[in-house]
Amino acid sequence: MSLTFYYAPMSTASITDLVLEELGVPVKRVKLDLKAGDTRKPDFLRINPNGKVPVIVHDDVPIYESAAITMYLGETFGVDKKLYPASGTKRGEAMKWVVWGNVTLGDCGHRIGRNSGEWVPKDQQNAKALEQARKDLDDCLGILDKALAGRQYILGSDYSLVDTHLNSMTDWFKYMQVDLTKFANVAAWNTRCMNRPAYQKVMASANMG
Repeated sequence: MSLTFYYAPMSTASITDLVLEELGVPVKRVKLDLKAGDTRKPDFLRINPNGKVPVIVHDDVPIYESAAITMYLGETFGVDKKLYPASGTKRGEAMKWVVWGNVTLGDCGHRIGRNSGEWVPKDQQNAKALEQARKDLDDCLGILDKALAGRQYILGSDYSLVDTHLNSMTDWFKYMQVDLTKFANVAAWNTRCMNRPAYQKVMASANMG
């Protein structure tokens, strides 16, 4: 088996980094420098024509988009490790939450970033759009909070890669000064996820550069 992971620090590749650490599978890591334009170079564009990370290459097949990567790694390596459901309705539930995280929840974060000074100059920001994005994010976090009521983790009592994926996104919101304490179930779940050894290891490595 050949598995290669292309990543850049402080990017959405951190989701895949955490998934791989939870799975404990052997992987070759290739670090890219976004500022140096590594993801726009011809060799990388042949792997991912979108010019973005994360990307994994498994047995010469490139797979990109973090949601697709999480689901693929879960199906391939996570079932036997009890970190991803076997085929069936529980698998469908897992897929639902992973895709919801990227499409619905992630959209709120991108709109906040575009209009709050995270990514663009002040004269390009839209205060009304920012207000709506924050409201939409609160609605989404409310959905997640309700889903976690009476549960330790997203799919029930046991941790899964769905938690890995979604917790990475809630971490992103904390850097955007989003107050998770308004959502007690989300905040408690976030703490449980952060106490995982894999999370601690990956974050320590990121902080060391």
